[in-house]
Amino acid sequence: MRSKRNGRAGSGPPADVSNRSTASPPYLLQLFSWAAIALVFVPALLGTFYMLLMAFSGGEGPLQAFTVLFQVPGIATSIGLSLWIGLVATAFSVLVTALFFAAFAHTRLISVLSGLIRPLLAIPHAAAAFGMLFLVAPSGFLMRLATPVTGFVHPPDWLLVNDSAGLSLAAGLALKEVPFLFFVVLAALPQIDRRLTVTAATLGYGRIWGFTLSAFPSLYAQIRLPIIAVIAYSTSSVDMAMILGPQLPPVLSVQILRLMNDPDLSLRTAAAAGAIVQLGVTALAIGLWLLAEKAVARLFRDLATRGIRLRADGAVRSAILIVAAWTFLVTYIGLVLLLLWSVAATWRFPDLFPSRFTLDGWTAPGSDLIELVWRSAALGIVSALAGTLMAVGALELEYRRGRVIGRGGWLSLYLPLLLPQIVFVSGLSFLFLRLGWDANFLAVAAVHLVFVFPYVYLTLAAPWHHFDNRYLDIARSLGKSPLMALVRIRLPILLAPLLTAAALGFAVSIAQYLPTLLIGAGRLPTLTTEAVALSSGGNRRLIGVYALLQAFLPFVIFALAGLIPRLVWRNRLGLVSAVREPSRQSA
Repeated sequence: MRSKRNGRAGSGPPADVSNRSTASPPYLLQLFSWAAIALVFVPALLGTFYMLLMAFSGGEGPLQAFTVLFQVPGIATSIGLSLWIGLVATAFSVLVTALFFAAFAHTRLISVLSGLIRPLLAIPHAAAAFGMLFLVAPSGFLMRLATPVTGFVHPPDWLLVNDSAGLSLAAGLALKEVPFLFFVVLAALPQIDRRLTVTAATLGYGRIWGFTLSAFPSLYAQIRLPIIAVIAYSTSSVDMAMILGPQLPPVLSVQILRLMNDPDLSLRTAAAAGAIVQLGVTALAIGLWLLAEKAVARLFRDLATRGIRLRADGAVRSAILIVAAWTFLVTYIGLVLLLLWSVAATWRFPDLFPSRFTLDGWTAPGSDLIELVWRSAALGIVSALAGTLMAVGALELEYRRGRVIGRGGWLSLYLPLLLPQIVFVSGLSFLFLRLGWDANFLAVAAVHLVFVFPYVYLTLAAPWHHFDNRYLDIARSLGKSPLMALVRIRLPILLAPLLTAAALGFAVSIAQYLPTLLIGAGRLPTLTTEAVALSSGGNRRLIGVYALLQAFLPFVIFALAGLIPRLVWRNRLGLVSAVREPSRQSA
């Protein structure tokens, strides 16, 4: 008799492998799996190891590079800023997400907002940063909106962006990471027993406090690794730091990039030493976060033993809703401002809207803009297709073996997300330069793939493992080979999750600034690299054009990913209904 676990959709990979094609998966399938692991694991370790060699093997002694590094003006402040900003941005994003789900878990509001927040995942970090810049700058939209009250005729001399404390960068990072953590929690929430919160409610606990004490510890255990990835990115962001500041001195990652691009080639060893320090800063931030976890857990245990119920939380829930809604609306408003600036001929302060419009910003770049669009799209398509193909191979191998990837495999998948980009991508750029692989399209696409593949795999894993394998059993019983069952049965049914995963991979590729800049040696510009380069200038019209196109390309791909399954399966009502919420499966 077939077990329920093997026969029920949503139950994961079946334990019974008697209907598999062979006891040992085909060589090509195993090759896919090994290539996937090597693709992610080897470049990250190789780049980091190369930076270690550069940092400790150059100059007059093993510590000479670090001596030069710490003579750079403001380097100590840069280190402190990176640590501070990373922890503050992560803490805010985690706090907003946790409180929001504590207040509204298992309500209709979650499903409603998930549809509104889903497009935010496709917006690159640089585009979101520019949108925030146009919103909160002294001459930005918020200050224009407040002029009837403030009476300002000229923009105030306030350091709202590029502030020395890095608050604007921390806010920008948090606003971009909240949607990501929202969907991470949304994917983990169904695995939490709802009876925990029901029991807390029957014991008289308020909704927020009851969820925090009963369900959140189990939920947090499932989202800890993505949170650590957020810390790693927030402590080492380059593109958003170049847009939102601070500038004098900048954060450590920007200091490292400046040392790498300095005409004095002897400073490259100092840049390598800075990358090692950046690795230490990120590790320190993660360590402090883990210590804070223990302190917060002990505090909650102490409060729980005191019998505090916190029943009256209606005002807190309303405040949480306002804060969460604002974090989502800022990005959408920023996109509208990018559009307005891209067509603004004259927009003087304190006018609320442009007085004249023009398309010069779109036509002036000419063929260069078209070339940037094609190169950005080509890199995204190549890396997304390759990542999706390798994810399918790895997941099919898991199915043939009858077991999912282990804990060590998950860590290898997350490694490029846990290591600061400036560390191993810089090492790869120096290595590729020695090998003559710099400024090569395929090399840039391959490094993009290092970041694309983990997202594609993790997005596709849930619907793949929840697939009802009885369809494949029927195909096998009719004499179809495992390959034919995969191509004719599984992949068509999973068309929506496949396209969603590929679209996410495309968005990840479009957002890559540092890999494109360093591996491309500045000779393969994309919309992202050019948009960030424009941040040092004052042409807001061109910034609006490039940043809007950078955000528009992923939107188009995501729209196609949602439209194609509806067209293909328009005469299959069951599949059409499944297409309506592909992201919940893929999350």
